[in-house]
Amino acid sequence: MNRLCRMMVAAGMLLAAASCQPLKMDTYEKNLDIPGHEWAYANKPVFEVTVQPQDTAYLYNIYVNIRHKDSYPYSNIWLLVNTQFPGDKPVAQRVELPLADMSGKWLGSGLDDIYEHRIPIQQNAILNKPGVYKFTFEQNMRQNPLPDVMNVGLRIEKAGLRKDEKAIP
Repeated sequence: MNRLCRMMVAAGMLLAAASCQPLKMDTYEKNLDIPGHEWAYANKPVFEVTVQPQDTAYLYNIYVNIRHKDSYPYSNIWLLVNTQFPGDKPVAQRVELPLADMSGKWLGSGLDDIYEHRIPIQQNAILNKPGVYKFTFEQNMRQNPLPDVMNVGLRIEKAGLRKDEKAIP
């Protein structure tokens, strides 16, 4: 068997083995484009995260991802983050995301004139109900539309087991 065939067989075996594992959320990440790179009040990106019963025993760190041009005119961005737990009403929280330091230097990583930020908004969050969690982001700055914002996203990653909890296989 040639090398390519062996690699394809090995990849197929890995995929088959992985498909037998129960689906658990270690990390969720999704980024959405802002049309025309102008974030209007009416554009409210929604992120839906499904938490399985075995995932409720863990703590999670929650981040907002922002990608903007160097020409973005502010050193921060204010968001309204609406969080809806399964079966509950949404709860709104106003959050400030710092994008630059006091001297105006961007805090995120940059390539040419584009900067990316992953900013923590909650550490050790408890997602204690299985089901679909819905996160909605609204830009809450005075300027509408907000120029030079390219993408906004949500990242949720496991931070460890909650106290007095055992992992469910």
